[in-house]
Amino acid sequence: MLMMRARRPTIRTLRGWAIQVLQEAGAIRECEEHGWMQDRADPHARERALDIARGDPPAGVSPDAAAAEVRDVLNSIGDTCPECAPD
Repeated sequence: MLMMRARRPTIRTLRGWAIQVLQEAGAIRECEEHGWMQDRADPHARERALDIARGDPPAGVSPDAAAAEVRDVLNSIGDTCPECAPD
């Protein structure tokens, strides 16, 4: 049986692609109230995101550059929403 792999939607920027990969892997999530991205601090999800980036980079981007962009985006995202009140 022939299996077709679903293609990701076209993303306009490399940063947008990296955010999509991180969300797909479960490494980040969106604040339900404000929409800010939050790091879930899950090392397994981070590794899955890097594996996805290396294994299926966007057209014209090397696997190493794709993984580097995923790391850069992940490093720029905090684990709390700046608009939510602290607990």
